[in-house]
Amino acid sequence: MKKIAFIGAGNMGGALIMGICKAIDPHQVVIYDPDTEKTALLSQKTGCAVSESADAAVLNAEYVVLAVKPQVLRGVQQQLMPVMKQAAAEGRQQIILSIAAGIPLADLTAIPLENGLDLPVIRMLPNTPSEIGEGLNIYAVNEKVTAENCAELEKMFSQCGLTEKVTEHILDVASAVSGCTPAFAYMFIDALADGAVRCGVPRDKAIKYAAQAVKGAAAMVLETGRHPDALKDAVCSPGGSTIVGVATLENASFRAAAANAVFYANEKNMDLGK
Repeated sequence: MKKIAFIGAGNMGGALIMGICKAIDPHQVVIYDPDTEKTALLSQKTGCAVSESADAAVLNAEYVVLAVKPQVLRGVQQQLMPVMKQAAAEGRQQIILSIAAGIPLADLTAIPLENGLDLPVIRMLPNTPSEIGEGLNIYAVNEKVTAENCAELEKMFSQCGLTEKVTEHILDVASAVSGCTPAFAYMFIDALADGAVRCGVPRDKAIKYAAQAVKGAAAMVLETGRHPDALKDAVCSPGGSTIVGVATLENASFRAAAANAVFYANEKNMDLGK
């Protein structure tokens, strides 16, 4: 019996596998992906088991993680129904965990119900820094998921970063800021590095310094609990260089661009679930 099976080992699934294998015995993690080179590499890195088929991975797993694209999730879920019915017939209740954006709990629950299975279902929206223990993994559950299930889930994901239960409404509207922000932050870091290179800093050092500065700023927000605006003001000395840089960003509609990036990414997430 495996604790958790991953169907899909792409960028996001792979990041979660890396984190979970640090929190529980890797031998309790089994993965399946058509890309056998990818699964072999993950197994080599973590010690997790690799299955030759999705059915074999799922049959003896307690948690079934659907780490596939929203466009194919329903088809994959339907394909797994016979083996999940077999598990139920053998007395094993399984828990479905989907990381696909835009697919609501009601839809994730519907296919099992159509096949006579009333299963606990979890929606999680993680992000790729889970690979190094700095992820944000927010999740929502249906009424079949118990408090004990949630505690166990959070323990399994404890080495992935912050794992927090929310309502499905919050999950939906926060999905873009949680899942997409790493990409936005990488762009910001790269742009800061470009500016430093323009000033004469070597590229490798420019990237390192920009990344560390952004990491430190994020840590200040989380650890002090102070509002980002207050922390920004504390750096801006009257007539100093920082306020000139802030004014330059404001003139370029930096805040509006960042806010719109989250807003329109969220709209796209909603479209993916239709």
